[in-house]
Amino acid sequence: GPGAQRVAVVHPAVKWGPQKSPLTTAELQVAEAVALVDTLQNWTVIDKIIIPTKNPNKKFVFGKGNFQVLTEKIKKLPHVTAVFLNVERISSLTKKELEGAWGMPVFDRYTVVLHIFRCNARTKEAKLQVALAEVPLLRSNLKNEVSQRDQQRGGSRYIMGSGETFLETQNRVLKERELKIRNALEKLRRKRALLRTQRRKCEFPMVSVMGYTNCGKTTLIKALTGEAGLQPRDQLFATLDITAHAGCLPSHMPVIYVDTIGFLTDLPHNLVESFSATLEEVAYSDLIVHVRDITHPETILQKATVLSVLRNLNLPSHLLDSMVEVHNKVDLIERYKPTEENALAVSALHGHGLEELKQEIEKKILTATGKKILTVNINLEGPQLSWLYKEATVQEVEVMPEDGTARVKVIIGSSAFGRYKNLFPNSEIFMS
Repeated sequence: GPGAQRVAVVHPAVKWGPQKSPLTTAELQVAEAVALVDTLQNWTVIDKIIIPTKNPNKKFVFGKGNFQVLTEKIKKLPHVTAVFLNVERISSLTKKELEGAWGMPVFDRYTVVLHIFRCNARTKEAKLQVALAEVPLLRSNLKNEVSQRDQQRGGSRYIMGSGETFLETQNRVLKERELKIRNALEKLRRKRALLRTQRRKCEFPMVSVMGYTNCGKTTLIKALTGEAGLQPRDQLFATLDITAHAGCLPSHMPVIYVDTIGFLTDLPHNLVESFSATLEEVAYSDLIVHVRDITHPETILQKATVLSVLRNLNLPSHLLDSMVEVHNKVDLIERYKPTEENALAVSALHGHGLEELKQEIEKKILTATGKKILTVNINLEGPQLSWLYKEATVQEVEVMPEDGTARVKVIIGSSAFGRYKNLFPNSEIFMS
């Protein structure tokens, strides 16, 4: 990947028309672009330039006059080594033209985000998914390289005796690489499915914690689980892998919180697609918790981005309907009250609102999993109590010493309840 860079951030501001977003401003979009650059080690923003455009999809992105003004500005900037054009993706032809005009590398959001992913990938699965996301970029760079070779040499050349042009050879190599990566990811996906089946047998409820990048998901999971090993980082895309963390709800029911990759506005579709193996886990959750950084000036746009990505993942409708919305970082706003119905105000850092959140999660989990809260009368001399401790969540045990029995309040899954009735048909059961 590109090494140290001193970057000029250029933002094409669409002044009107369907491509103008009503939920943000050019200044806020530039601020996010700067945050992306700051995430990369040894990358520094030298200058920020906002230039108006009617249509950022045309060859030079800007109109003739504005492009000339921009080119003069960039050439006058001292020590700049690269330009970050704050658009989702530029074609290889546009990239070639702009680099020719400005005399330095030009990066779009796809390239910058991909580089952040590459730097943050820790596990084999994350590295494979980054490699898969790189394939379209390599393909477009290849076309660019071939057209340059053709111009220099006057026509395409065959690789010695093979009957294949350079482009055909490189495309074949890329196809083989892509196939290898997809096969390796498929193996990992099957392994995940096996682990998921084992978790299902244990009947641990799963809660996927999702949100815009850097909204505080990891901090919230740390607060809910008390897991000291979790080290949240204040940067974009700090989490690229799905990680599972055990927690406990007010009724002592064990639950698994799943930390997921964050989302970003204008994150190219095939970049999200590359991480489908990771995001697939979300579809098998019992509940989604959507975390929002309520202090962020673009919080409404961020919510729309997350919901749009979730809808594109083809998740079961009951997961989207039962989603819990958390307004995080409320400690930074005085006397904050959510305007959205059913949203919960939380400060993950200071622990504010966590008990209410746990109760809401528990209520939704009981509905989603079909778990029941029961009171059963048991004989203390029999094996029922130890069985219930092993197979269900025991909440209370009220011992009646005079007749050697106990009243036990439990949360139990439907399959475990069926097994209990078969094993202990004479046990008294009271529904709560």
